[in-house]
Amino acid sequence: QVQLVESGGGLVQVGGSLRLSCAASGSIFSINDMGWFRQAPGKQRELVASITIAGITNYVDSVKGRFTISRDNAKRTVYLQMNSLKPEDTAVYYCWGVMVAITEPLYESDYWGQGTQVTVSS
Repeated sequence: QVQLVESGGGLVQVGGSLRLSCAASGSIFSINDMGWFRQAPGKQRELVASITIAGITNYVDSVKGRFTISRDNAKRTVYLQMNSLKPEDTAVYYCWGVMVAITEPLYESDYWGQGTQVTVSS
């Protein structure tokens, strides 16, 4: 069984910082792209940032210059450093990974974490 477990969410004031972490565990053969999505109340889930296994990153325009995604392949962990937080960053943040499970070595599948709440108060 493959799992993604997030940590690091919480309540922060405008302009503050948070660091999200997401660790993959279980019967994993390989991990390819990883990233973070978020979903605010009444809105669709959106991709915030992604990172390839080679470290190539991509960000939604609204977070460029404020958020940084990184990964530690040895630890099977992806991070999201969030600085200069704004009220509009308030959402549930979901970790995402494209992985190949040992039990299904011919297929890549999308895996999701359970979500962690980030609330930015003004």
